[in-house]
Amino acid sequence: MMDYQIINPYNNNLLGEFNYTSVKEAESALSLTENSKQTLALLCAAERSEILERLERLLAEHKEQLADLITQETGKTISDSRVELDRAINTTKACSIEARKINGELLDSDAYSPKRGKWGLVCWRPIGVVLCITPFNFPINIAMHKIGPAFAAGNPILFKPAPQNYLSAKLLVDLCYEAGIPRDTLKLVLPDIPVLSDLIADPRVAAINFTGGSQAGEAIANRAGYKKLLFELGGNDPLIIMPDGNIEQAINVAINQRFATAGQRCTAAKRIYVHQLVYSQFVEGLLAKAAELRVGDPTDPATFVGPLINKQAADVVEQRINQAVESGATVLLGNKRDNNIIYPTILENVATDSELVKDETFGPVMPIHAFNEINDIIPLVNDNPYGLQAGIFTESISLAKDLFEKFDVGTLAVNDGPGFRAEHFPFGGVKASGVGREGIYYAIREMSIQKTLVI
Repeated sequence: MMDYQIINPYNNNLLGEFNYTSVKEAESALSLTENSKQTLALLCAAERSEILERLERLLAEHKEQLADLITQETGKTISDSRVELDRAINTTKACSIEARKINGELLDSDAYSPKRGKWGLVCWRPIGVVLCITPFNFPINIAMHKIGPAFAAGNPILFKPAPQNYLSAKLLVDLCYEAGIPRDTLKLVLPDIPVLSDLIADPRVAAINFTGGSQAGEAIANRAGYKKLLFELGGNDPLIIMPDGNIEQAINVAINQRFATAGQRCTAAKRIYVHQLVYSQFVEGLLAKAAELRVGDPTDPATFVGPLINKQAADVVEQRINQAVESGATVLLGNKRDNNIIYPTILENVATDSELVKDETFGPVMPIHAFNEINDIIPLVNDNPYGLQAGIFTESISLAKDLFEKFDVGTLAVNDGPGFRAEHFPFGGVKASGVGREGIYYAIREMSIQKTLVI
């Protein structure tokens, strides 16, 4: 029996199995990528851009195959998987464009006395080997948010996906090779924790780009030493509905950004705050639409909510729902489980110190809170270890600007939810939500170093 079995979370079918990357294999992969700097140095920006253009086309050609693999591996609905591939194609396109635009600046030393007659030519240069570690929930798009900018910047890459995504990750790497990324500059590795820990600590790894949980991020940071860290560590993101907001639009956003991907998104709308004046209207409309959602087989294009990634994940979500109910929460919808499927669940009167609200809950559970004064919401939003994104529905620009300054988050989306993301926008949070910013332009610079030539 091999080290890891890939099990379909919906029907428990065995999809494949593999052995973890050994110490010897990890050392070989790291040595190859570290020694490939000269290979990459021979590829000019235009050539890297053309390779990424070819990869964009290959992803489009293999869209259905990749989407099907994602659905089989993760239980994500096929409709959701297709959307992810569309985003990954756009991400790759943006990487191709930005590869040609890595510009520096020219500084005049005489801007400050004394007169020295020098120029400073500030340039961006590759940082070195980048270890890219990705989660299960967006296995192709998040991978391209790491591989694409790292390669555009001219860096060698070690790519470590979630083990559940071995099949889709292998196909992605094969497509990268077919597009023209040199084989010694990109290596797929799937080590166990001890071997991965050694890779993280190895001085030949110059940067680590990680998306995942805060505990894992802290462990990586403690092991990494003096390396560039780019972390996206999740969130407990609020969605706020004011009386002047578009209620129907807010309902649609709440459903899409909480129940899609079975709630397994770092930017999911995990805490819903609704003004008392529109609370009844919002809840009534929300319950009507949520009750109509198709739950079940993720391969059915009509299905909106499929299974969680595994039994352990479903157990955690179920436990948190039960704890909230035992502490006085009222179930408005759901609270039903079928194997790894948690049906869309809507609760009110959830205690603010419950695990369901206090921690990041990765599942299709929506706690709703009524409020009267927006100033009462600000400490509730900020009194949390996370600070990724937030959303608010309001027609008041002045209120949006005020909350933008007061909320401890990386992004505030107005008349949208915290799940909003455009591939070229900066993406990242504060506090336990991470370090640095993704988004193609920004990620390229996070995975580069500045050098200055004085002439």
